[in-house]
Amino acid sequence: MGTVTNLYIDQGTTYNAIVQVFDDDDNPFNLTGYTANAQIRKNYAASTVSAEFTANVVSISNGTISLSLTPSQTANLKYGRYVYDVEITSNTNILRPIEGIVVVYPQVTR
Repeated sequence: MGTVTNLYIDQGTTYNAIVQVFDDDDNPFNLTGYTANAQIRKNYAASTVSAEFTANVVSISNGTISLSLTPSQTANLKYGRYVYDVEITSNTNILRPIEGIVVVYPQVTR
């Protein structure tokens, strides 16, 4: 199981976050050769992706990854709770270092 980090998103807004990956010794994970992917789903069993983050490695040596969603992506999320995870991939090695709950707060101004 990865580190649990919950995210809070305002519906209809730009969302940006930086997450950090750590190794087993609690040092920043070296992301050399890794790419990142992250998705939001309504629940763990859902076959439909609710939103796909744009996920980019920001700092290879510091183990940091940026996650972002556009205003139209967050507007398409109904308010409520979701789940997400971040997977990093290098060749055939796939790790899931970060996961958690996403809470979407409803938009009033449109």
